[in-house]
Amino acid sequence: FSGSSGHSTGLAGAPKTSWPELVGLTAGEAEKKVKEDFSRAEIQVVPPNHFVTMDYRTSRVRIHVDSSGKVERPLRTG
Repeated sequence: FSGSSGHSTGLAGAPKTSWPELVGLTAGEAEKKVKEDFSRAEIQVVPPNHFVTMDYRTSRVRIHVDSSGKVERPLRTG
């Protein structure tokens, strides 16, 4: 059961749904790690002060980066 944490259920084959441990890495490093855990992830790198749509997609992972290209908030699907 995932509860409100956003983590996978722990069931065999269930993809991981959040990556708080990637904060501070470069976007490239974070993308590589997400793809290792969730191969069908559709990655979107979001620069500072850019707008994003509010629709939810189970395969999308947005990587919000700061002005130096480092991940600034935990990644999650959606």
